[in-house]
Amino acid sequence: MTTRNVLISGAGVAGSTLAFWLARNGFRPTVVERSAGQRSSGSPVDVRGPALPVAEAMGVLPSLRAVATRTRRMRLLNAAGRRVATVAMGAARGDEIEIPRADLADVLYRAARDDTEFLFDDTITELRQDEDGVDVTFDRAAPRRFDLVIGADGLHSAVRRLVFGPEYDFVRPTGIYVATTPLGEPVDHPHDVLIQNTPGRLVCIHPSRDKAMVAFIFRSEVKGFDHRDLDQHKRIVTEAHADLGWRVPQLLAQVQAADDLFFDAVSQVDLPTWSRGRITLLGDASSSLSLLGDGSSLAIAGAHILATALTGQPDHAAAFRQYETTHRALVTPKQRGFNRAAALLVPKTRFGLATRNLVARLWPGGI
Repeated sequence: MTTRNVLISGAGVAGSTLAFWLARNGFRPTVVERSAGQRSSGSPVDVRGPALPVAEAMGVLPSLRAVATRTRRMRLLNAAGRRVATVAMGAARGDEIEIPRADLADVLYRAARDDTEFLFDDTITELRQDEDGVDVTFDRAAPRRFDLVIGADGLHSAVRRLVFGPEYDFVRPTGIYVATTPLGEPVDHPHDVLIQNTPGRLVCIHPSRDKAMVAFIFRSEVKGFDHRDLDQHKRIVTEAHADLGWRVPQLLAQVQAADDLFFDAVSQVDLPTWSRGRITLLGDASSSLSLLGDGSSLAIAGAHILATALTGQPDHAAAFRQYETTHRALVTPKQRGFNRAAALLVPKTRFGLATRNLVARLWPGGI
């Protein structure tokens, strides 16, 4: 196969993994990333299931374990902060690695950077394709032509918008929102994730590794949501939790003072096809799974599937079809199980919450 120039939009988990495997298989990958550099924050995610053999083949498992969190248990608390159940986590069982998302992305970036061109602080503004390639216009860099373009640029993908249409046509909000920010102080429970639930709301203190974080996950009907409006995000989180006790008032004060608050709607992406011509989508851009940590593992697995398909198929269209068929088989069951997962994480009612707590106590490893 002749060497092909491939542009990847997004230097996150999916983009860096894809760049690594494409470079190893004789392609020339270029990655464009809107941020000025790798992000320094991020909530913990899991590397498990189909992602583990991919990470092992990349030789990054030792690096991932070196920066993994030290969490071993989840302590479920009631509205007053009293423990109602304790559940062992997958990392303690040894069948997954929990790691701050930014650290995961950094490890994958370091694995790919020697054989990949990275363009930070830039983004794609226009894509024009023909039978032989794709002409790409950037916000900062000079226009260039690539053989293929891969959109691995997340839930709010610029590539998806430019190629498939506006976000509202394909992104389905679930009515659940997530906010995370650094805790800003040490914790006295370095191995325990504290989770306080009230109906429709979850407040979590996660010890992470060296920088603990707080998360708010809650059900709401937000009108006029703008994923770029920090002031709006702070107001929504505060109003949704203002009547709670335990440590919540203190945590909300930190939300108000935060300059690095992450906030977004938990959404699912629904596209009839992930490819058009010489352009395809990967990771959250094609099939967001942004609730229980499966997204990062599936992004790693999907990147490897796509690179393998492109390496084995001289025709990019056939490779894109093979990748989509194979990866949808992994993604679809997770998307179908979303409501069940949400009911366990953020029960809507007091009865649902009591049922979840009972299940947690009876679960293997539960107390």
